[in-house]
Amino acid sequence: MLNPDTVKADFPLLGRTVRGGKPLVYLDSGATAQKPQQVIDAELRFYAETNAAVHRGAHQIAEEATEAYETSRDVVAEFVGADAAEIVWTKNATEALNLVAYGFLNASLAAAAAPGSAAAAAVTPEAIQRYALVPGDEIVLSEAEHHANLVPWQQLAQKTGATLRWISVTAQGRLDPETFSVIGERTRILAITHASNVTGAITDVEALVARARKVGAYVVLDACQTAAHMPVDLHALDVDFAAFSAHKMVGPTGVGALYGRHALLEDLPPFLTGGSMVEVVTMETTSFMPPPQRFEAGTQMVAQVVGFAAAVKYLRELGMDQVAAHESQMTQRLLEGISLVPGVRVLGPEDATDRLAVVAFEVDGVHPHDVGQVLDDAGVAVRVGHHCAQPIHRRLGVHASARASAGVYTTAADVDAFIAGLHEVRRFFAAPSDTGGH
Repeated sequence: MLNPDTVKADFPLLGRTVRGGKPLVYLDSGATAQKPQQVIDAELRFYAETNAAVHRGAHQIAEEATEAYETSRDVVAEFVGADAAEIVWTKNATEALNLVAYGFLNASLAAAAAPGSAAAAAVTPEAIQRYALVPGDEIVLSEAEHHANLVPWQQLAQKTGATLRWISVTAQGRLDPETFSVIGERTRILAITHASNVTGAITDVEALVARARKVGAYVVLDACQTAAHMPVDLHALDVDFAAFSAHKMVGPTGVGALYGRHALLEDLPPFLTGGSMVEVVTMETTSFMPPPQRFEAGTQMVAQVVGFAAAVKYLRELGMDQVAAHESQMTQRLLEGISLVPGVRVLGPEDATDRLAVVAFEVDGVHPHDVGQVLDDAGVAVRVGHHCAQPIHRRLGVHASARASAGVYTTAADVDAFIAGLHEVRRFFAAPSDTGGH
């Protein structure tokens, strides 16, 4: 069984104190995870020993940098059950999702252009056939989506005339199976979260993919909240595209990844153009590299990619089954502890079944920012706000929430300190009825 105290010792920042010498209790891993020394060392070592531009230059250092860059692609691909040629480096998951959305948009614009025009010729016939949208086509999302997996599709619908439809969320914060039927004959894209960053509820991807396959729709998966917390096999999930980000996976900021089936990436029009992604450039035309390099324009974040691979190796050595089992225990402890604090409501499932250790909550009569401030004074770091997911908050009847999210390094003592802090929130903002006063 994973020992979180031993794991925690690998993370330098978690040993610091805050707010007058209080030990830090970090429960904001859903926003960004802390980094183990192994990841910090890998990035530092790259800069100290191997720093060079990749895919260019004939000198030894450039060759070593390129090897580190591409070997990292192999490592990350294997971790998520993909082939190396199906992993595109991006600066974050938001860019990865936009990359796919803009691929559809570029194909749609080319399809709508006059035959024989430069605009029509800018995209291959294969891309137009696969990806062009027309008015009446449908894009299906859910009310649980992070804005990164909502706003790009809204923009795509507005620019192509496609219709946006969505799966509802139940009062328990799960996707409502009764509304899966919104996936219909006109559905071209299903863009769905693997797990909500508000309720922690894990999506029944298998059921949704089965529906999408029946109507020939592409499935785009937001795997940001799951990739670091449970085993993820993108081939087994049978999705077409997926996005995930290193900084939530105990890796560096500034690097994420797009997974795409290779045959789909081959036809997807590029999003960013310029250096590194070209084959032949004349003053009139340009031909592009095959994927994944086609989608990696400009100087890449090589040190961060190397750090990403180090993070994945770290998680792999811990064992993702062990990680998931530990975090399930932390989920149960969080939910049980919160249930003992009067006037606190969990947003989402109240048990640990098919749920991550991402627990958003509201304290009756107390603004989430005030909740966060009192907890911060106790040394407990949580998230406050709408967590880039306003629609699900609206669906659950609140404008914002506080959120505690555990990670691989979270201990039972961390959770207990959070629960003690939550009791202090109630005491600090006690109404007369809470204290027996008038």
